[in-house]
Amino acid sequence: MNPEQASTTPLPLDWVRAQFPALATDWILMDNAGGSVPLGSVIDRVSHYMARWPVQLGASYAPSAEAGKLLEDARESLAAMMVGADGARPAADELVVGSSTSSLVSRLARAIAPDLAPGDEIIVTDVDHEANITPWRRLAALGVKLRTWHLNLESRRLEIDDLRPLLNERSRLLCFTHASNLLGEATPVKDITALAHKHDARVCVDGVAYAPHRPLAVRDWDVDFYVFSMYKVYGPHCAVMFTRSDRLAELNNINHQFMDGMEGPGKLEPGGFPYELLYGAAGVPDYLAELGQRLDGGADDAQPWRAIADQEAALSSRLLDYLHSREDVEIVGSAGNLSSRLPTISFTVTGQRSSAIPPLCEPARIGIRWGHFYAPRLVERLGLTDRDGVVRISMVHYNTIDEVHTLIRSLDAGLDGLRG
Repeated sequence: MNPEQASTTPLPLDWVRAQFPALATDWILMDNAGGSVPLGSVIDRVSHYMARWPVQLGASYAPSAEAGKLLEDARESLAAMMVGADGARPAADELVVGSSTSSLVSRLARAIAPDLAPGDEIIVTDVDHEANITPWRRLAALGVKLRTWHLNLESRRLEIDDLRPLLNERSRLLCFTHASNLLGEATPVKDITALAHKHDARVCVDGVAYAPHRPLAVRDWDVDFYVFSMYKVYGPHCAVMFTRSDRLAELNNINHQFMDGMEGPGKLEPGGFPYELLYGAAGVPDYLAELGQRLDGGADDAQPWRAIADQEAALSSRLLDYLHSREDVEIVGSAGNLSSRLPTISFTVTGQRSSAIPPLCEPARIGIRWGHFYAPRLVERLGLTDRDGVVRISMVHYNTIDEVHTLIRSLDAGLDGLRG
């Protein structure tokens, strides 16, 4: 599966937008990295499950047994969505379900902690969302040494050459982001993982900012743990963590004590998981499959993602061209190759706090955002804390070129007004 290969069929945008009821609003929503709007099918599935199967799992009576089978199928469906070029995909029992990426990484840290010894090392970045930093930094109380893979200030990327000196025989875990939710450029997960594994270090990848835009080939990347939030991928407010089966078997149980010795994802799902949300989340792979049918008859699993990438590249290109044209705007991060550049674009305005910019667009009913986006270490590294962080425009494939043009007109008028 190669999402960078050009799509031969354009995205059927009218059909796509019709699948998202929230797009019927007169607001232009460009804060999608904070949470995409959900599919109508997802909303329907959540509602249907809650009305039809308001039961606990594991009982012998029919509704409980039916619900258990439905949720097994939903987990299978999400696993099938995470398929690589060679068709390899995770098994359903390698997916841990929880309320958020922050919650799942915290659970993972709790499960790993008993096996760490004083002097063991964990590498984190100063680029990630705090979800993939704070849980690991808290392990310093156990005597674990934390090392930081810093953003390269010249390239505005995480550079592999800067990682190499940090890895050694005491490295136990490397935690990094697949794509910064602020910088918007994908990192080479497969290459980074291969380097970490040469030092017998496991990897935990935060895929939240990547998952809405490209296929998740977790088997091909050979990652140990890969976490993302379904509510950023057109689904309900839950999250999924791929945990390689051999790694899952090694993890300590954080569920109830009487469950010690249990196998599978349940050991990381204390108190169960949100049943109706897992069932609803299966609407996302269904949507991708139907989109594939409309594009090429469904023969190619990669085609929906290629069409999505093409649409998002067009949106990014138009907006980046405009931002580059203004002398008072600085794009934060690399402009990037559009094959690795995701449609999450941040910038600052000369002489202005970032908090002053989004309100300029609100009279035109355009939703964008300012701040550090739970990446305060990155904003500090960039020297932007005192400027209220960055302005972020985050788009997905259901956004349109017309919406970008409306945004540009609004920004243009607002920024010109600030200059006086």
